[in-house]
Amino acid sequence: MGKIKMTAKVAGQQALTEDIFSMWIQADEIAAAAVPGQFISVYTKDAGKVLPRPISLCEVDKEQGRLRIVYRVVGAGTKEFSAYEAGDSIEIMGPLGNGFPLERAAGKRAFLIGGGIGIPPMLELAKQLDCEKTAVLGYRDVLFLDKEMEQYASVYVATEDGSAGTKGNVLDAIRKQGLEADVIYACGPTPMLRALKAYAEEKGMECWLSLEEKMACGIGACLACVCQSKDVDEHSHVHNKRVCKDGPVFLAQEVEL
Repeated sequence: MGKIKMTAKVAGQQALTEDIFSMWIQADEIAAAAVPGQFISVYTKDAGKVLPRPISLCEVDKEQGRLRIVYRVVGAGTKEFSAYEAGDSIEIMGPLGNGFPLERAAGKRAFLIGGGIGIPPMLELAKQLDCEKTAVLGYRDVLFLDKEMEQYASVYVATEDGSAGTKGNVLDAIRKQGLEADVIYACGPTPMLRALKAYAEEKGMECWLSLEEKMACGIGACLACVCQSKDVDEHSHVHNKRVCKDGPVFLAQEVEL
């Protein structure tokens, strides 16, 4: 099944922190096809804003046909979404992008590493991976989703201000806690992903990264979200990959960060 654009219904919404919101969306057809690591594009009701906002899937409830997104309010579009209530209509398109390869962790130990708003997609991944899982979550200060993650993985936390867990970043937590794994799945800001790629190379580990680039069209046409790649892209004929279409999940060696 390909991507679907539809008018869905908000099933419910709550604030997790001052600026991070959790929304459940009734979207049966998209939920039926979605896998961990994919995203949806969410359209605002403002006719002056044509481009949608790409938001990662946090959870997929196939039985009830629902999607969960957890997002940070950073501009007018996401501020509009944060005011939606149960029963409101919401225009979305998805599922978009390529998800995490679950089979690569079979019989292995997996690190699930999320930084900031890269933490939400780790939750559905933790639910679906059938292996030994250690989640390492990096925050500025206020925690969210860590308690939910504990249902599916061993959880370690790093905070920039040292208010919880290890003071520092996710790699500080891995090293200070003596954590080990065979494969890495990660989503978060580029500096974190760059450091994890180097760490994986140093340790000889397989590493899958979900890139948090700004996207526009979400379907690979506009080239607004390209990243540098090792290989020449068939679409643009240069060393580029489109994060929305070819990713957002890449094997670390495939991309330059």
